[in-house]
Amino acid sequence: MAIKTKQKGPHCFGWCPCPGHFLTAMGGLVAIPLILSKELCLQHDLLTQSHLISTIFFVSGICTLLQVLFGVRLPIIQGGTFAFLTPTLAMLSLPKWKCPAWTQNATLVNATSPEFIEVQGAIIVASCFQIFVGFSGLIGFLMRFIGPLTIAPTITLVALPLFDSAGDEAGQHWGIAFMTISFIVLFSQYLKDVPVPVPSYQRGKKCHLSPVYLFQIFPVLLGLSLSWLLCYVLTVTDVLPADPTAYGHLARTDTRGDVLSQAPWFRLPYPGQWGVPTVSLAGIFGILAGVISSMLESVGDYYACARLSGAPPPPKHAISRGIGVEGIGCLLAGAWGTGNGTTSYSENVGALGITKVGSRMVIIAGACAMLLSGIFGKVGAMLASIPTPVIGGMFLVMFGVITAVGISNLQYTDMNSSRNIFIFGFSVFAGLTVPNWASKNSTLLETGIIQLDQVIQVLLTTGMFVGGLLGFILDNTIPGTLEERGLLAWKHSHKGEADNSHLVSKVYDLPFGIGTKYCTVSWFRYLPACPKRLPGGKRMNELKAAGQENSVKASSERDSEVGADTRI
Repeated sequence: MAIKTKQKGPHCFGWCPCPGHFLTAMGGLVAIPLILSKELCLQHDLLTQSHLISTIFFVSGICTLLQVLFGVRLPIIQGGTFAFLTPTLAMLSLPKWKCPAWTQNATLVNATSPEFIEVQGAIIVASCFQIFVGFSGLIGFLMRFIGPLTIAPTITLVALPLFDSAGDEAGQHWGIAFMTISFIVLFSQYLKDVPVPVPSYQRGKKCHLSPVYLFQIFPVLLGLSLSWLLCYVLTVTDVLPADPTAYGHLARTDTRGDVLSQAPWFRLPYPGQWGVPTVSLAGIFGILAGVISSMLESVGDYYACARLSGAPPPPKHAISRGIGVEGIGCLLAGAWGTGNGTTSYSENVGALGITKVGSRMVIIAGACAMLLSGIFGKVGAMLASIPTPVIGGMFLVMFGVITAVGISNLQYTDMNSSRNIFIFGFSVFAGLTVPNWASKNSTLLETGIIQLDQVIQVLLTTGMFVGGLLGFILDNTIPGTLEERGLLAWKHSHKGEADNSHLVSKVYDLPFGIGTKYCTVSWFRYLPACPKRLPGGKRMNELKAAGQENSVKASSERDSEVGADTRI
């Protein structure tokens, strides 16, 4: 049941127990373990796949709590990131990690996978770089040189190389895959403005029906559920072939159903559950490319989340904390063994604009739901049993949207400029061509030093690294005006109206008195991640300079409205 509340102050302080954000994030959380499982040699080990799904749910819940309470302090969900997926797949494509012929009993959990623990180690070490960039305030310096022509090819090349995975999964039964696509497109595009009456409760109206745009909020979840249900009907009626060698057999729901009976009811994920992490130089450099891409995307998400939730634009110290806490989240993800890192979820930022309820407590409730789902083993098992072509249909839509999101960054640039057309086109095409050549001619890249060979192989087979690096170099070396490069429009879009510093402190200050007790004394106040305090006179002068002489009074009025929820 969704309860839609009317907010008096900024939306980010409202209360609403709606599980919408948890359900919106579910598609991305499930997709990443299912893609990784094949390269981790777990494609037949459904029980381990279910444990992997449970782990990413559990860690995402922890990271979301850390981000909302101590990070950027905005209502934003944390979850697995596709930016880590591309370098991870490049790392696992090394000859030493080639999967052997499957002979192991699929009911056994492969808890000592050597490639898995090496991925864990690479994520742990690479996350330390993100922690340093965040808490040192270095992210602000880096953003001076990174613009749309660097971000666009980087994000675009996160999804484009995954067409193989999408095609392999959907190709198990194209009819079922296109049915899934049709449902998702129907809900997300054609029915997105159709409200559905949902029972709700408000203090003034008591129990009543409220219009909720369910199709716009949960298009992926509804599409998967309906396709899954239809596959079950086709399985029961034996329309889908029972012969394991026949085309379309993997669309049956009974081919993966045993995992539900094998999975335990309760299982608590713990650090090092797959073994002690190991470290390789190639893995670290590869994951670093994903870390940089993830940071760039998150900064944009912070500004979008603040705008949609009614909060003032995040100050530098909040952005630094947000990036630093995401680094801590990646560290935890590596320790627990999700096979991935964590980042801010753009899908959930968009959900704020739909529901008009941006509340920290909503996100905290969603984080608790993720924690419980990670502990409740049957949830991961159920998600691991989704028919293969249904997953393939979801991949086609999801990867297409990620590609388009990357390209959409070009809206800030002058695309009538031959300079910009060349930089973007060449960066993307090189990001596809070089990895394809490097994967087929790995012997030509050998230097005689094994570790160096692996680093070169991983970096050159990571399309987002190749394309992003070329975009960065060309954009900063080829002459062009700031307006032509899109930097002026980019900065303007991330710059809100002048807001009074008192309200900013109420939104972004650290909770439990940390911001007032520790960040104002001794050397703590010089840390980039600590909130900056202004003396009363300086604060008033700053407000007057911004034309907000009466903002202190307005701020106190707003504080009285939202004070109950700003305690955390």
